[in-house]
Amino acid sequence: MQAIGLTFIDWVIILIYFAFVLGIGWYLRRFTKNEEDFFLAGRKNSSWVAGLAFLSANLGALELLGMTGNTFKYGMYVAHFYWIGAIPAMVFLGIYMMPFYYSSKIKSVPGYLKLRFDEKTRVLNGFAFAIMTLLVSGINLYAMALVLHTFLGWNWDYAMWASAITVAGYVGLSGLMSAIFTEIIQFFLIWFGLFLVSIFGILEIGSLKEIMARINEFGSQGSFTTLWSTSSNPMQNGMLVHWGGIVLGLGFVLSFGYWTTDFLVVQRAFSAKDLRSARMTPLLASFFKMALPFLVILAGLIAIALSMDPNSGFKLLNDGGQVNYDSALPLLIARYYPSGLVGLGVTALLAGFMAGQAGNISAFNTVWTYDIYKSVLNKKATDSHLLWMGRVSTIVGVLISLGTAYWAKSFPSIMDYMQAIFSWVNAPLFATMLLGMFVWWITPNGAFWGLVTGMTSSFFMWMAVRFHWFHESIITMSGVQSDMAANFWRAWWAWVICAVVTIVISLFTKRKPKEELIGLVKGLTDQKHDQHLPFVKRPEFVAIIALIVLVILNLLFW
Repeated sequence: MQAIGLTFIDWVIILIYFAFVLGIGWYLRRFTKNEEDFFLAGRKNSSWVAGLAFLSANLGALELLGMTGNTFKYGMYVAHFYWIGAIPAMVFLGIYMMPFYYSSKIKSVPGYLKLRFDEKTRVLNGFAFAIMTLLVSGINLYAMALVLHTFLGWNWDYAMWASAITVAGYVGLSGLMSAIFTEIIQFFLIWFGLFLVSIFGILEIGSLKEIMARINEFGSQGSFTTLWSTSSNPMQNGMLVHWGGIVLGLGFVLSFGYWTTDFLVVQRAFSAKDLRSARMTPLLASFFKMALPFLVILAGLIAIALSMDPNSGFKLLNDGGQVNYDSALPLLIARYYPSGLVGLGVTALLAGFMAGQAGNISAFNTVWTYDIYKSVLNKKATDSHLLWMGRVSTIVGVLISLGTAYWAKSFPSIMDYMQAIFSWVNAPLFATMLLGMFVWWITPNGAFWGLVTGMTSSFFMWMAVRFHWFHESIITMSGVQSDMAANFWRAWWAWVICAVVTIVISLFTKRKPKEELIGLVKGLTDQKHDQHLPFVKRPEFVAIIALIVLVILNLLFW
């Protein structure tokens, strides 16, 4: 693949972007006076600011390259990651879980586990989350290097170091404050920089109807243009997954495990100025999340349609005999964007990667500083020392991410890799959080050993399938071989194992007194939120609208 020729104006756009985000970090440094400013942005943000940052932190390499590439691999079924796999969980977070998180004044999700259970459960989750975050962080560095190396001709190592140094610079200077500010800028850059791919694709092929018609020529591989109508038989859809795996594995466990417990996104809601703003954060973000398939899924469908036409000249990259699905979006940019506009497209991609990278690093430095360093290594650390440690851990986290980027490169699809990571950590954690928030008699020992068992069993199932210790049909309860189906079902079984072990051990171990759980468990907490507001201004009203739109979208593409 020839590198895209960049004109002078393309380089100017890219360099201005890098200079701008570093300048933002330097400017906001003067407002970062204490550890709360660094780790929680001073808790001053409106629901719109927090909401855009909430979604932008998720708009990393997974969202852009991963989802477009996975659409090429699996078809329309990838839209499930947005609709059934995100919106219900985001609504649940805003309505039911955020009051417990925000009102307890915790600085991280593991901090809730300490209050609800004990220190060992907090530290266990802190370590697991830190490792998961660095693995995901490496994905963003790999994805940026893929674009800069393959399509711009940059040296692979130089490309990753350029990204790493920039993120370390602006996050290290002012922490979450600069991360959120730049994430909002990146949100609009991503939309304006990439929506033209879909527009140009439709114009070239003729219409959305023609795109679907071409894709249906994939018939032998199952339907690539529907959402639910072919889900009763895995052989009839591109993802080779049963609706049970979609609903239980993705819609319930992976979705809720990510959106309600992953500190990467929840941290943005923590930065809101009050409880109502914190509750509105994921609800407002849900509407933008529902619209994203028209950006990335449509681009993937266009790539499929072009590949069906031998005269189009469109073909994904092939690395060592392995199809690189993640190359779909950059190839479309190379195809459609004229000289001078390529800089905008490349900058939009870089913005997405750096938004995801900054989100991971700002979440990592918070969990490391509070839930591992202060909790285990230096319990008497002062606020000024914690601020220093936050900056140091930012640099260290970025350096470790450089190493994990090379592991991410070994996977044919970063989306498959990402879902595997989530099934190891987030799936069992959601069982622990759900039981902890809604069942008062769940004990600290039950939570700890349930979490250990759930994470261990999930990783074992992944290893067993990857190294062929047993066939994945044992997990998926189907003879069809599908990486994504295995991810969905593995997450479900990890959740079930964690929940069962937690409940059983809780029946035989010491419970915390009810009075210690007030404000942490539903049923023991007096919850009256926004009673003074008319119903149309309450988060519950926004949640209902979001769910109605969700149902309509699923029916339209049934």
